[in-house]
Amino acid sequence: MTFEELTEDLRSQSDIRRKNAVAGLGSLRDQRALKPLMDALNDPNMAVRDNAAFALGELGSEEAVPALIRMLNDKEEWVRKSAAKALGMIGDKTAVTALYLAIDDPSYIVRKSVVRSLGQIGGPEAARAIEQALKDPSVVVQEHAKEALGRLKGRR
Repeated sequence: MTFEELTEDLRSQSDIRRKNAVAGLGSLRDQRALKPLMDALNDPNMAVRDNAAFALGELGSEEAVPALIRMLNDKEEWVRKSAAKALGMIGDKTAVTALYLAIDDPSYIVRKSVVRSLGQIGGPEAARAIEQALKDPSVVVQEHAKEALGRLKGRR
């Protein structure tokens, strides 16, 4: 589908069409999609917000970072997970503090994405947060923290 067709689908009453439209916009990697995708972060449907957050990560625009940071507080864990993942994909160091705060998210799925993203972004504050995650109650998060620290040490 074209950019125009996908943005038209964002106005659909169908949750599925909107969800597919934001996913399609992300895979186009067209910077014109930035505003429609950021607007889609306010969609009432969780799957649309989830796909929009991930699509913004695919787009890789640092302009999306503040909006994605706000999404770390979404009521739905899958949206928070995708926002954390997208922040890591973008790699902007300004997201580290927000990700550091999200390391205590109630969902291990979100914490796992937070740890991976901190490992992608790197830096001393990210390393401190990842070290904290080594004591996470979830073994999955602990394993991702070990991998992330290994990648950070490999960069030095």
